[in-house]
Amino acid sequence: MNTEKIMTRMQHTGVIAVLVVDRAEDAVPLARALLAGGVDLMELTLRTPVAIEALRRIVGEVPEMLAGMGTVITPAQVRDVAAAGAVFGVAPGTNPRVIRAATEAGLPFAPGVVTPSDVEQALECACRLLKFFPAESSGGLNYLKYMAAPFLHLNVRFIPLGGLDMTNIEKYLREPIIQAVGGSWIAPRELIKQQAWSRITENARQATQLVQRIHSGSAQ
Repeated sequence: MNTEKIMTRMQHTGVIAVLVVDRAEDAVPLARALLAGGVDLMELTLRTPVAIEALRRIVGEVPEMLAGMGTVITPAQVRDVAAAGAVFGVAPGTNPRVIRAATEAGLPFAPGVVTPSDVEQALECACRLLKFFPAESSGGLNYLKYMAAPFLHLNVRFIPLGGLDMTNIEKYLREPIIQAVGGSWIAPRELIKQQAWSRITENARQATQLVQRIHSGSAQ
């Protein structure tokens, strides 16, 4: 799947579940719980030893889930996640070596940015879909709008992540510069450990319903 198709899917879904998985056997039921609530985009983070195996299981058993990998911070990790079937990659920062490796691997990639210099470096590497991280602690939406203003004519779009939840995602989702929002509140690490699939489904459903209301123009 190319970057344009992924961006279209992100805009439609609106929310990307950002996940830390400690047991590979939780990966498939987790993906199915998210799908049951309407969230078909996930970013598995490379923060545990089982992350790659979790990705492989989801790709193999839940093909309707668009599964990417986050916390990709080295070229070797790029190659590993691409080989495991990741549809996209995400990083907390902007590392030209990692972006080049993603380009060589054919892996759509969203580097992390928080300053104008970060954005310029990402643009130099031909990236237009950027992760704004950490969003809320860096100044939130107001900061992002001012920081991004000089680059909007270049069709840059952002995925904010960090400090987002149901209390504040609506204001982000209403902004044209936002492709989707990312967050761990849908499936927190502890809920995954507890295998609380029904609660995760309900969290996903609430987020999906909000996105649908915004898309229909009825949310206030």
